[in-house]
Amino acid sequence: MKLARHVMTLDGEQMHYSVVGQGEPLVLVHGLSGSWRWWLRNVPTLAQHYRVYLVDLPGFGSMRHLSKKFDLLRCAAWLDMWMKELGLEEVRLVGHSMGGYICMELATLRPEKVKHLVLVDSIGIPFGPMVNQLEAMAMRSIYRTTPAFWPYMAYDYLRAGRLMVRRAAEQIIALDAASVISSVVAPTLLVWGDQDDLVPFSLGQQLHANLAGSRLLILEGSNHFSMFDQPQVFNSAILAFFQGQEIGDLYALT
Repeated sequence: MKLARHVMTLDGEQMHYSVVGQGEPLVLVHGLSGSWRWWLRNVPTLAQHYRVYLVDLPGFGSMRHLSKKFDLLRCAAWLDMWMKELGLEEVRLVGHSMGGYICMELATLRPEKVKHLVLVDSIGIPFGPMVNQLEAMAMRSIYRTTPAFWPYMAYDYLRAGRLMVRRAAEQIIALDAASVISSVVAPTLLVWGDQDDLVPFSLGQQLHANLAGSRLLILEGSNHFSMFDQPQVFNSAILAFFQGQEIGDLYALT
């Protein structure tokens, strides 16, 4: 299944995004230092059921030239502007890590537009490390995930640059997401690796407790990049969630 690459002018800058599949729109949003490539193990299955949109956030991937303009608190509004340009009236959102917070904020900004919300090893609950500690935690999580992921991470990190990643990390550490979390009304599924070294599973439990009506799927043996570590379980779970099947609070074994 071939991705169709598109370019549009958004807020005076060129934005690149990809589209594949047919059906209702499903938007995938990557995390810190990432790009749309982090979803490569998920897209073939998801695109059999939905029209999948893959974006690179400002400062990352194909949008690396916008690194000086990165503002975590403006990313949701930026995505909303993009959706308006495309005429996307109702979407399903899947966000990983930093992208999870951005999707949560968009779900509170435009609750009428978000049909389902999936948060994968997402930030949101304060966890307090300094930037240098966060970098060390990230390296540990990368080392302990499947080696097949390493080339994607290395390539995207080099494209973004250490300064850009550090700037975003500082904004993550300073984030106070309490008001956003309490305002989410979309049906929400949390997917978490129980071995997450970067955003620990204990934070996933706290986020679950603070998101009314949310469900929690725990991927045993998976680290921070659980959608890449265990794509078959991940894909099956979110498709079932989108189709209204009951996803309980459970462990999925490798």
